[in-house]
This record gives sequence, structure tokens and C-alpha cells, in this order.
Amino acid sequence: MKSTLKFLSFASLILVAYGCQKGDDLESKKEKLEELKTESAELAASIDELEKEIGALDPEFLKQTQKSMLVTTVNASKGKFEHFVEVTGSVLSKKNVSISAETAGRILEVPAIEGMRVAKGQLLAKIDAETIQRNIDELQTSLDLAKTLFEKQERLWKQEIGTEVQYLEAKNRKESLENSIASLKTQLDKAFVRAPFNGTIETVNVRIGELVQPGSPMFQFVGESDLFIEADISEKYIGVLHKGDSVYVSFPSIDEELHTKVSSVGGIINPNNRTFKVEVFLPNIKDVKPNMIAVLEIKDYENTSSVLVPNYLILSDNRGDYVFTVVNNVAKKTYIKRGMTFDGQTEVMEGLTGNEVIIDKGFREVGDNFNVNISKL
Repeated sequence: MKSTLKFLSFASLILVAYGCQKGDDLESKKEKLEELKTESAELAASIDELEKEIGALDPEFLKQTQKSMLVTTVNASKGKFEHFVEVTGSVLSKKNVSISAETAGRILEVPAIEGMRVAKGQLLAKIDAETIQRNIDELQTSLDLAKTLFEKQERLWKQEIGTEVQYLEAKNRKESLENSIASLKTQLDKAFVRAPFNGTIETVNVRIGELVQPGSPMFQFVGESDLFIEADISEKYIGVLHKGDSVYVSFPSIDEELHTKVSSVGGIINPNNRTFKVEVFLPNIKDVKPNMIAVLEIKDYENTSSVLVPNYLILSDNRGDYVFTVVNNVAKKTYIKRGMTFDGQTEVMEGLTGNEVIIDKGFREVGDNFNVNISKL
């Protein structure tokens, strides 16, 4: 038993000693690795600095040491550049009217509801006109008698029986009653409020049972013809936009596009949002309705001989904007003066002639005077 315990104790000591030796060896290797990494970084920095110093004295040496990078290119183009102001407008109608009562009475029917599309002449509301109808009926009875008397008097007058005064009195009585009935029928017709033209009911201001007087507002009605687009434009474009300017219009809800012109430019600045109104002519389009949203692109600038480059290829540093061009398979940092930008293209005012080859894919990885290999794909 004692021999066994002695053996186990000896074995334990050996394991502890081995573990300590292994742990010390691992830590030393980690320390050695960190030292080598530090030396490698310092060495790489020294090499890079030395290459730059030699390259400044011997450009050919720099070209030889630099690895040729695979890039793709695009050509700077020269052509027509157009800039557009993009704003959101709303379709409105010249026929936006308030329909009011033309006769007094109580509302009997209101078949019209807000948002309802109606045709010209369609009934919107009915006003109680029973009194007018009774007056018409009474006068109609008197008119029937007046017609009979006139016809008899006319026959006698043709037979030269009776006086001319009797004939004229009978005629006047008949015509007077006819005019009175016609006037009452006009008033009766005003009790039936109808749509003046094809359009949409915007608001309904009356309810069944209400008493209305002549001039009481009943409906706000918008016609479907004589449509136009109205938009608010920032005041900074005052003097830039003019009547007759070209406009591209799109309607996102119906996927419709068209080309039209500015029909009116407002001359007053809204003090709340510093904008002015612009109206755009809108031809008749089947699915375009009042209050529909429209996106306007109004052309405010055009140059028929601009040098154009894609926006994303333009980089900047402390000196200014630049692109990388390729000359004899070497990347060159070419500084430019940019103009206006629209639809992914930038107009270059200075720095390019339009005949340059510009690095596309890989333009962020290259540097000035880097060797490049242009991909054929």
C-alpha cells in the first residue's frame, strides 16, 4: 500500500513538471510571434518608404516594382446634357366649382356622396318644391280655360264678329298664363340639383331634412376636363423657369408618362415655404383624375456639347475632384471642375476633353502612376 502511494506521488510530480514546461514553451512562442509581427510591419513600412524615395529619383524603378492591376474602363463622352428640376405636383381642374341652392326648400333626397363620379345632368339632390308644383297645376287649369276662350274669340274675330279688344284680351290672358307656368317650371327644375358637367363630388355640405335658401352651398364639384398640374417650386429657380419650358410628367399610380410644357409661372413667393406656383398643361388622358399625384421633371439647363462622366467615378482629395484616366497602361490622377449633375451623369467643365479613357472597375484600388492592365471583358 505504501509502495503504491509513493508511486502515485512520484507520477504526479512528473505530470506537474511537464505541464509547467509546456505552458512556459507556449507563452514564449506567442511572445516570439508578436515580436516577428512587429518586425515585419516595421520592415514593410521601411520597404515602402524606401521604394517611394527611390521612385521619386527613378520613375522607371517605380513602374517596375509596382504590380500591374486589372481594371475596366469607360470612355468620357461628349454630347448633350440636360438638367431637370424634379418636384411633386397635383392634378387639378379648372372646373372646380361650388354648387349652391337656387331655390328655398327642405332637402328630400341626397343621392350624391363624397368621391362619387357623376355624369353631366345626373341628380345630386332634390329640394321640396310641392308649393311650386301646386301653383303650376292651378295655373294649368286657368290656362286650359284661357286657351278655349282664345280659340273661340279667334274664330269670331276671323268671322269679323266681336271687337279687336276682346280678341287681344283673350290672347294676352292665354300668353300671360303660359309665361307664368314657364317661370314656375324653371323654378321647379331648380329644385333638382344636377351635375353641371362630368366630374367628381369633393364634398357634400347638406343632409336630408335640412332647410336651404338660395345661395346655400351644397356641393364642391370638380370636373374631369380642363385638367392641369400645379406644383410648388423653390424660389431659387425664379428667373430660371419660364412659360413654355419642357416638362416630363409621370404618374406613379398608373405608370403613365408624357411630355408637355409649362403653361404658367407664378409671380408671388409663398412666405411660408418660400416657393412659387407653376402650372403645367395636361392633355386629356383617360385614367388621369383630379387630385392625382404627378412627378414633374422641368428642364432648367441644357448644353449640347458637354463632357460627361458617371457620377460614381469622381473622387475628391484636398486639392479637389478628380478621376483616374489611363495613358499607356498607367493610371493618371486627372483633376476636373465639375458642373451640374443629373440622372447619374456629371457635366465636366474643365480637365477633360471627352476623348479620355477613364478607369471604371478598380478605380478605388489604383493610385497615381500605377500600372494597369485593361480587362477585355
